[in-house]
Amino acid sequence: MIGIARAPGTCGELVQGKLDGTNLLVTCPVDLYSVVTVKLNNSGKIVVTDNLPKVKLAVERTLRFFEMTGYGAEVNVFSQIPRGKGMASSTADIAAACAAAAKGLDTVISDWDIAGIALSIEPTDGLMFPGITVFDHIGGRAARVLGPAPEMEIIIVDLGGTVDTVGFNAKMDLDILNKAKENKIALAMEKLERGLALGNYQLIGQAATESAYANQHMLPKPDLERVIDICRMTGGLGVNVAHSGTVIGVLFDAGSGLADQAMDIFSAEGFNIFKKARIINGGIDVLEERAGDKFWKPLNIYTEETFGRLRKGTG
Repeated sequence: MIGIARAPGTCGELVQGKLDGTNLLVTCPVDLYSVVTVKLNNSGKIVVTDNLPKVKLAVERTLRFFEMTGYGAEVNVFSQIPRGKGMASSTADIAAACAAAAKGLDTVISDWDIAGIALSIEPTDGLMFPGITVFDHIGGRAARVLGPAPEMEIIIVDLGGTVDTVGFNAKMDLDILNKAKENKIALAMEKLERGLALGNYQLIGQAATESAYANQHMLPKPDLERVIDICRMTGGLGVNVAHSGTVIGVLFDAGSGLADQAMDIFSAEGFNIFKKARIINGGIDVLEERAGDKFWKPLNIYTEETFGRLRKGTG
C-alpha cells in the first residue's frame, strides 16, 4: 500500500491581495516539485522523514477524511523547493502528501478536498488546481481557474533571508494594509485576466509588476526597482514577487531567448539567482505503473470544461 505523488512549487504569486472582502492570490506554478512517498502500514503511527509536522498532519487528516484512522505510515519527502522563500514549499508538501496517502489507499481525492485539508493546516497556495488559478488562500471561499499557463520563463532571484508565512498572515494590520491596495489589485486582476484570455504576455507582465509595487508597503523588496530596470533593459515582460516571501520572479516569453542574457547581468550585479524555471499548469500528479512502465498521471488537467465548472461553482 504505497502511494507516490508530486506537487509543483511556485515563484511567489502573479497577483495577491484582497477584493470585495475576500483574500485572493493568483498562482504562479513552476517546474520545481515536492515528491512525497507514503507507505501505509498497521502500526497506527505516522513517521515523517526530516521532521515535517505539516506533512504528518496532512497524512493524518487524509486518512481521517477516508475514515481510515487505524493506519500508520512511513512518509518520505523529496523537495526541490527551498523553504521560507515564498515558493509554496509547505503547500506542495501538504498537497502531495494528501494525494500520496489517497493513492496508498487505492482511492482518489479531489483537488477541492486537498485544498480543504491544506487550509486546515495553514494559509495555502492554490497550486493543487489545474492551470492558473485565483484562490482565497486564507478562507478557501473562492477558487476559479483563469486559464492554462502561459509559455513563459521566469528567473527566480532570491533577495536572501526567510519569511514565516503563517506569522506573516497573522499580522494584526494585514487586513488594513490589504484594503489600502484594493484598487490597485482590482486593476492588476483585470489586466491579468485579459492577458491570460488573449495570450497577451505584456499584459500578464504588467499586472504582475503592478501587484509587486502594491505589495511594497506590506513586505518591501529593497532591490525591486533595480530588478525591474534590468528586466526592462533585457526585454523582459515584468516581475512578480513572493508577497509573503523573499523571491522576485523576472518574466520572459519562453520563445524569446532573452532570459539567459538577463541572467548574466543579474549575476554581474551580484544578485543571487536561484534558478531559471518555466511557468507550468498547476495540479498534482500521482505515480502510476502499467505494464512495467511508470508515469506521472495528473489528478486533474486544465480543460475548458474544468474552467466552466469551477467558474460556475464559485461565481
